[in-house]
Amino acid sequence: MSPEAPLHSVDPAAYLPHRPPFLFLDRLLAVEPGASATARARVTGSPGGYPPILLVESVAQLAGIAAAREGDAGGVLAAIDRAEFHGAVPNGATLTITARVAKSFGTLHLVEGEVACDEGTVATMTLTLKVGPLP
Repeated sequence: MSPEAPLHSVDPAAYLPHRPPFLFLDRLLAVEPGASATARARVTGSPGGYPPILLVESVAQLAGIAAAREGDAGGVLAAIDRAEFHGAVPNGATLTITARVAKSFGTLHLVEGEVACDEGTVATMTLTLKVGPLP
């Protein structure tokens, strides 16, 4: 495993086209291009709890950053291969999101992700992303 690359920005918006309210990551903690990434997000303003699908989207956004290599542009979530939810996410929780590229096949990447908060792991999933130039 190679060492983590220094971040040119801790702001996920520097790596993604998403902007609030559709950007579900607040701060990047570590990125190893083509291999893995870790980020934080704070849950605010979610009466009734944080929807589980937003946990999937958080991992997908981080996975796009993790899977991208220099020169890549764009990406799409191709499939949710598996998603398991292990409890509710309370308003005010700070989430730690991780994404690790398990396999790559050209522009397709199988990514394993996890979301944790003070209460423990709240979601684990496996996603397939297409990262690279979009047609």
